[in-house]
Amino acid sequence: MGKYLQQVNSPGDIRALTVAQLEQLAGEIREEIIVTVARNGGHLAPNLGVVELTLALHKIFQTPRNKIIWDVGHQSYVHKLITGRRERFDTLRCHGGLSGFPRPDESEHDAFGTGHSSTSISAALGIALARDMKGEEYSVVAVIGDGAMTGGMAFEALNHAGHLQKDIIVVLNDNEMSIAPNVGAMAGYLNRIRTDPKYSRGKDEIEQILRRIPSIGSKVLKVAERLKDSFKYLVVPGMIFEELGFTYLGPIDGHNISAMLNTFEQAKSLGGPVLVHVITQKGHGYAPAVEKADKFHGIGPFDISSGDCLKKSDISTYTEIFGRTLVQLAEQDPCIVAITAAMCSGTGLTEFAGKFPRRFFDVGIAEQHAVTLAAGLAISGLKPVVAIYSTFLQRAYDQILHDVCLQNLPVVFAIDRAGIVGDDGPTHHGLFDYSFLRNIPNMTIMAPADENELQHMLNTALQVNGPCALRYPRGTGLGVALDRQYRDIPVGKAEVLSEGKDITLLAVGNMVPVARRAAAMLKEQGVLATVINARFVKPLDAACIAEHAKRTGRLITIEENVLAGGFGSAVLELLESRGLHDIQVKCLGIADTFVEHGSQALLREKYGLTAQGLVEAAREMVKTRAAKGRKLVGLGGGS
Repeated sequence: MGKYLQQVNSPGDIRALTVAQLEQLAGEIREEIIVTVARNGGHLAPNLGVVELTLALHKIFQTPRNKIIWDVGHQSYVHKLITGRRERFDTLRCHGGLSGFPRPDESEHDAFGTGHSSTSISAALGIALARDMKGEEYSVVAVIGDGAMTGGMAFEALNHAGHLQKDIIVVLNDNEMSIAPNVGAMAGYLNRIRTDPKYSRGKDEIEQILRRIPSIGSKVLKVAERLKDSFKYLVVPGMIFEELGFTYLGPIDGHNISAMLNTFEQAKSLGGPVLVHVITQKGHGYAPAVEKADKFHGIGPFDISSGDCLKKSDISTYTEIFGRTLVQLAEQDPCIVAITAAMCSGTGLTEFAGKFPRRFFDVGIAEQHAVTLAAGLAISGLKPVVAIYSTFLQRAYDQILHDVCLQNLPVVFAIDRAGIVGDDGPTHHGLFDYSFLRNIPNMTIMAPADENELQHMLNTALQVNGPCALRYPRGTGLGVALDRQYRDIPVGKAEVLSEGKDITLLAVGNMVPVARRAAAMLKEQGVLATVINARFVKPLDAACIAEHAKRTGRLITIEENVLAGGFGSAVLELLESRGLHDIQVKCLGIADTFVEHGSQALLREKYGLTAQGLVEAAREMVKTRAAKGRKLVGLGGGS
């Protein structure tokens, strides 16, 4: 660890450093982040790009009195290092360690919890309004990336903030544009003029003088305004922000600490809403991250010298199987189109985009638009597949319900990263989709037990004459053989994998292999279990489930989803509707809690979503039946 970083225990420590010392500190911070992410995994490229920006912000805006809100928050590692968490930084994204995102319960310097994009300006405006209502004085800064600015919520907030004219600073971290020296010089010149109080006072005085001339004052003033606006449109970048009521400063070099210090001081003194446009480079200071910024946006443990990932399985991921299958199906059906929200690579659509560029649509971070766009395509006779992570699909709930399901349109939702996703934690676990989709009429919900079933389900989903959600987990498949020919899976039909007289294990999705292992373990202990792959959360195979529930008298459901409103709830509703009140039932899943960050294996162990956890639940039911008789036990599981 470098000598300057060792001395930084709070933001106050960096305010005593010179610009030259801050530049030295920036290099030390980059080294610390690279070493930590190489070991733990995490968001490398975004954090390397904001090192100087973070230092400049903390030198001008004293936290926690002043508030800095990080949009998404995956670029907050530098912020964490200099706000009293340096000693624990090696625990980043480890269970029980530092979160990879801002958490107010982790530090008073984290002004707002974030994990999804485009929220920072809304939160910052709310904080600024509360500040003014309470008669307090401090600065509020929202740091938002150019990618997050594609989200409609960001523009809703900009529009409102510009209307209210409250003191708020928005830092637009633009890491896609290069800086042209001539444009930058002109922008700097204009900014110096426009932020000079003498210039503002001069404009007001000239306008007052012109108004005093009875015959020509108003006409000259209108001409002057038109000329001024025309000139600004020609030479001032960021005029859209000016029209929204913001004072625009920039663009400035986001790796030039001196330039940012001067600009932030100006922004702080201006008053009203101000937008500072900062140009940064993703992965700055580490060549592999610069060259492959998309790969290093979020990455697992890697070798620092080469940039290669340390763990590379020969088994394909569910995402890869989905992408390959969709390409093969699209080669046979020209009506298939694909939509994603700024996650082309992450959702496995890179090959599709390359082969069918006219049939691929990346809408940016705009999930609501993605879903309604799909509805428009579907109502016009195409077959849209919307590939979005489970946690991000939550943002488009109204569009799913109103624009797709109400009209019963054939849109396929390919829901990636469903269930426990691991080290990114509570903002990224996909543990709610069964619940928030199951209650919508016309929706079909299916989940594959393995990667082979995934390809058949995708084939089936594209033939369903209505909305269909295909939900699959993060990570590699089971390594099963893949069928060469796709087949149709009867909608709402479960699959009985084994028969046993003592208990029924009813599993869905990636919990099916868990149930099979549990059944094998129970057999060694003299307990014979029926194992059913439900396949569908909606519609359920009512006849199959009811028959086996009555046959064994004991039933355990297991799902990687919250219990409230999920798969187990659907089964309980089914048994109730059929009057099967004497069935002993237990539902395993996530109880009423937000799941923390940690490895997938560790979290599944903690919340009982393992073969051993299922065995223990089954043995308890078998043991207590004689004493208690058959009865409906209800929800259980989780912790």
